[in-house]
Amino acid sequence: MRRSLWAGGLAAGVLGLACGAAFAASPVETVDPFIGTGPDGHTFPGATVPFGMVQLSPDTEIKPFKQSYKWAAGYRYEDHTILGFSHTHFSGTGHSDLGDVLIQPIAGEVRLEPGDSDKPLSGYRSRFSHDSEIAQPGYYAVTLADYGVRAELTTTPRVGLHRYSFPAGQAAHVLLDLRSSIYNYPGKVSWSRLRIRPDGLVTGFRETRGWAPGRQLYFAVAFSKPLTGHQLYDREPPNEYKGFKGPGTSATDLDAIAGRGLEAVFDFGPLDSPLLVKVAISPVSEDNAVANLKAEAPGWDFDGARTAARAAWDKALGAVEIDAAEPMRKSLYTALYHALMAPSLDMDVDGRYRGPDNAVHKADGFTFVSTFSLWDTFRAEQPLMTLIRPEQRTADVVSSLVASQQESPFGILPVWQFAGQETWCMIGYHAVPEIADAIMKDIKGFDREAALKAMVASATYAPYGGLGDYMRLGWVAIDKEPEAASKTVEYAFDDWTIARAAHAIGRDDIAKTFAARAGNWRNVYDSKTTFIRARKSDGAFREPFDPTSIKYGSDYTEGNAWQWTFFAPQDEAGLVKGMGGDKAFVAKLDAMFDFDDSKLDYSSAEDIAGLIGQYIHGNEPSHHVAYLYDYAGQPWRTQERLKQIMDSQYRPAPDGLVGNDDLGQMSAWLVFTALGFYPVAPGSNEYVIGRPFVDHATLNLPNGKRFSVIAEGLSDANRYVGQVTLNGRPLSRSFLRHDEIMAGGELKFVMQARPNKSWATRPADRPFSMSTAH
Repeated sequence: MRRSLWAGGLAAGVLGLACGAAFAASPVETVDPFIGTGPDGHTFPGATVPFGMVQLSPDTEIKPFKQSYKWAAGYRYEDHTILGFSHTHFSGTGHSDLGDVLIQPIAGEVRLEPGDSDKPLSGYRSRFSHDSEIAQPGYYAVTLADYGVRAELTTTPRVGLHRYSFPAGQAAHVLLDLRSSIYNYPGKVSWSRLRIRPDGLVTGFRETRGWAPGRQLYFAVAFSKPLTGHQLYDREPPNEYKGFKGPGTSATDLDAIAGRGLEAVFDFGPLDSPLLVKVAISPVSEDNAVANLKAEAPGWDFDGARTAARAAWDKALGAVEIDAAEPMRKSLYTALYHALMAPSLDMDVDGRYRGPDNAVHKADGFTFVSTFSLWDTFRAEQPLMTLIRPEQRTADVVSSLVASQQESPFGILPVWQFAGQETWCMIGYHAVPEIADAIMKDIKGFDREAALKAMVASATYAPYGGLGDYMRLGWVAIDKEPEAASKTVEYAFDDWTIARAAHAIGRDDIAKTFAARAGNWRNVYDSKTTFIRARKSDGAFREPFDPTSIKYGSDYTEGNAWQWTFFAPQDEAGLVKGMGGDKAFVAKLDAMFDFDDSKLDYSSAEDIAGLIGQYIHGNEPSHHVAYLYDYAGQPWRTQERLKQIMDSQYRPAPDGLVGNDDLGQMSAWLVFTALGFYPVAPGSNEYVIGRPFVDHATLNLPNGKRFSVIAEGLSDANRYVGQVTLNGRPLSRSFLRHDEIMAGGELKFVMQARPNKSWATRPADRPFSMSTAH
């Protein structure tokens, strides 16, 4: 069982520190990219710009598929060797892939195999010390101890820039390994090509059949110094791939090579000044990679690119001003940093991109982005973007999702897409709530009619995930489809958001259909056991039933009945009533948090981490649960649980994330919660009030307005909300409206040591539910 309850975590013991003083460190200087690079966060420390296509970072290990989970981001803080620096990474996913165009600078003897991390100099990998590492937004540096090479990295959106300082008197080499890939296995590279052009530019491509099958990536590499020699290798001849011993490794004096296992070594001789390397990538072609290179990095100004990357982060992070004790401030700015990485740019400078049909398209009036971990990000990460980057970011997200639906061979929205390719990972059609949330918040810059059409197409595609039975029966049948209980309640929420968006657009005919479907969560709620349960085609609940069991492919997705019973964000009031009222609902929540988890064994489930009883903060189905006490008129209990979660689940250290960051969702939860409110039901245009964890924060809204949060008397002892005012007037309800934030103003909390059991207790003061809509 994984348990991550740290004594004296992020919130405990720091809220009582003196705050309010001016901080010398800017937001960029406050960010610590090493947070989450430890056991379960799966973040990387390397260089990128906000939402950059190039995410350039060190890779410390490449493992076969079944062992690759821990290295989903390519880097783990506890490792002590670096294989090289690759140009594409995921930040915080629960699945591994990418790691394209691995480059390793080498001084002296060149070895062509990665080698063993426990055997120094057994391959091209090098030992390193964390003492030599620097990680900042847009910049990373480390010393490769075995070579004495100082490596520095920075990026533009589409180009990775390297600066290597070699020891004097030793021959300098750069190794390029096209075999290397996060989530590796024999045959991962379907085909690749490498060539040296007459002008010295190196270009190539590779196609991989990993998580996203048939993914193509093209690249162009330029060096600041002339080559003194080069060797091209095919390390995996076709007959070797088929299971027969190949003819061995041989270098070629040609300037081009193609195959499945390509490597290249570029020689420069002894150098008396740093070598600069520029690598541009493209989803379309080698020529487009060259064009990206020329457009974004025409010269050799590494420091200028680093300065520009920092400026981009300064602007992005400046969306939120945070005044808090330094541990909290560091965690929050790092969380915001991680939330601003994906969905990432996946389009060349000429507007062309590769769609889900694997064809090349051109974006018209928008920037195409990909890397959609929608099962995670619809909850808080994308709602955060609607506050701090609506037209600039959210419109591109929606337009990219709609374009992908139109180009999909199946005619549906992405499920879990990267590099424009579908992986079919996770459940639901959660592009829908992200689009609906944007429509409900009246964000401009995309075609709302086309967006609604795409949503309906996804929600009516019968072959997908038991949708045929869902539309016919009102639930996904467990005897025909795995994880049926989870799919039913997630489809019902998505359907509710379609109804909301359709009504906002004036399509009440569509709204009526999907509003009815939004109540389907009731069809899998068992009033006898008070749990959401899987139901068979004949209507019977599946037996036997164990609400604590977690098995992949069973009745639930990455969880059990305890976590999934509370997933009815569109109608939590209906769930309260179904359980017998406020008192029974609160008792059920308490039973979840207070469950004796010493009796549980979830060690076989990779994504189950950060347990507080049956509450699992390291995975997304639990993320809204602490806020549900508000729906039962006991917001002080939400305040208690949020303090418990903050103390145990976050801290500013490499192991400071208890679960996968999942492209910013874990981080966005932290940002919202620290501000004092959270989007339990995206599409409702409401945020449920919890309690703040910062003395003062200001959202610098894109419309020029400023919305401030003030926590008077905040300390470790004063953990309860005594009073709330909005723009100087008492706020008696436990929710905040989106338009109230966007109008600018001040939300003030007065904190106290004892719970206020009279605030926001009336039914009229509770957050939105479709059965008690206010």
